Amino acid sequence: MADLLVEQPQEITISKTFPTKPKLKSKPKTPSKTPESKYWSSFKSHQISNLISSIPSIDFSPISPHHFAAANSASLTLFSPHTLSPASTISSSDVVTSCSFRCDGSLIAASDLSGLIRVFDVKTRTPLRRLRSHARPVRFVKYPLLDKLHLVSGGDDSVVKYWDVAGESVVLDLYGHRDYVRCGDCSPTDGEMFVTGSYDHTVKLWDVRVDNKESVIEVNHGNPVEDVIFLPSGGMVATAGGNSVKIWDLIGGGKMVYSMESHNKTVTSICVGKVGKESGEEALQYRIFSVALDGYMKVFDYAKMKVTHSMRFPAPLMSIGFSPDCMTRVIGSSNGIIFAGRRKAKEDVGESKVGNFWALGSVEEPQRRALRPTYFRYFHRSQGEKPNEGDHLIMRQKKVKLAEHDKLLKKFRHKEALVSVLGGKNTENVVAVMEELVARRKLLKCVVNLDDEELGLLLGFLHKHSTMPRHSGLLTGLTRKVLEMRAEDIRASDALKGHIRNLKRSVEEEIRIQHSLQEIQGVISPLLRIAGRR
Repeated sequence: MADLLVEQPQEITISKTFPTKPKLKSKPKTPSKTPESKYWSSFKSHQISNLISSIPSIDFSPISPHHFAAANSASLTLFSPHTLSPASTISSSDVVTSCSFRCDGSLIAASDLSGLIRVFDVKTRTPLRRLRSHARPVRFVKYPLLDKLHLVSGGDDSVVKYWDVAGESVVLDLYGHRDYVRCGDCSPTDGEMFVTGSYDHTVKLWDVRVDNKESVIEVNHGNPVEDVIFLPSGGMVATAGGNSVKIWDLIGGGKMVYSMESHNKTVTSICVGKVGKESGEEALQYRIFSVALDGYMKVFDYAKMKVTHSMRFPAPLMSIGFSPDCMTRVIGSSNGIIFAGRRKAKEDVGESKVGNFWALGSVEEPQRRALRPTYFRYFHRSQGEKPNEGDHLIMRQKKVKLAEHDKLLKKFRHKEALVSVLGGKNTENVVAVMEELVARRKLLKCVVNLDDEELGLLLGFLHKHSTMPRHSGLLTGLTRKVLEMRAEDIRASDALKGHIRNLKRSVEEEIRIQHSLQEIQGVISPLLRIAGRR
């Protein structure tokens, strides 16, 4: 690097109007924001913390405005999707384990640990039906998407039941699981098919039209199954258990398509939802959302088979729900806190403004006077307008603020610029100024013209930073030149001799460290070579 200090013929920049920057500094890589991360960052976070215990189940109403229900302790709480505040509460005689809205949103079914399933009117909170047949706690209850008259349930008695809600009677008892039935889901394309998951590691597909009451397809997840959902096509299901989420092709006979294992602890709940821009607009794609006891929510794009987004929450997560209009995300935790997120739509803002105007009465828009060349407003028209998508923007260049050493370099006061930057504490700026002086072929001339005090500043800087690997190439060569050119001045000054002694000690220490590293490398290299052969 000492060759850089030798004056060579090259093109010289006469004027300098930009700040000096070090050439040897590596630029850190900042990850660019993807459209997926921008979409999820648009959700405004909100915590609902007035609930009593764990939130094992969350379900959204399929009818706009898509209220959602959360099961907590011995109650079922209904929330408004706009304000994220409780709208009403339905009490139960035991701990509620699961809830499900009917396809028209007017009824909701809730199961509890006593083995009872009750159907409520959403508006009046009146209990309409009591379904009791399970001998042990009921863990899930589900309304078929295309059916208003039946229910599917499963519990710790290992039995799956198909109910006639109007008659409060069991249509079918389906036996096949050998352990607790903890989850289930109904087909989005066929109201008479549903799937259930159990702690016996199996997931079974049932068809109520089959006479022998046996499952149509059975797959083995490999772990106790915590949740299972149909994907929108109806031909695939996703299962959660252990630390993995697996996708199965039912049309292909139950073949596993992919296994996503990005969670560190047990995955407790999954759901599927559409990722869109705004409410009412066409959704972009479907995603699988999973939550686990490790506190993470993962967004999985099963079209590309990769995790596209991840969020961390300060508690183990038990349940998740995503609204059909892509506007609300709700996550239930084990400590009774609901982590909700709501996107703010343009129509919401418009409605609130209109609502305020209605409260005040009719408001007429004030008439503005016509623009004339004699008005001040005439010369400032359209300056507050926002650009359209196809407009070409001409931005004003930001004024560059130059530091003191940059101003001195601009005026060709090279020695003063070097002394000014040496007085500061920014190593990168000092190296940048030195590189600029090398490019101008003025660094050695500046070294010659330094007085004893300024030379002391330079030697102190070289003592501290000449052994740094990032700058050693430049500073080691400069140190050699300084010792050659200012040897007589250094011998005549005790202060400069002290700097040289310190510099010598730092160089000797660096040499000792390098020798030690070479010895260690000599010991490790044969071992690595032997390990590579094996």
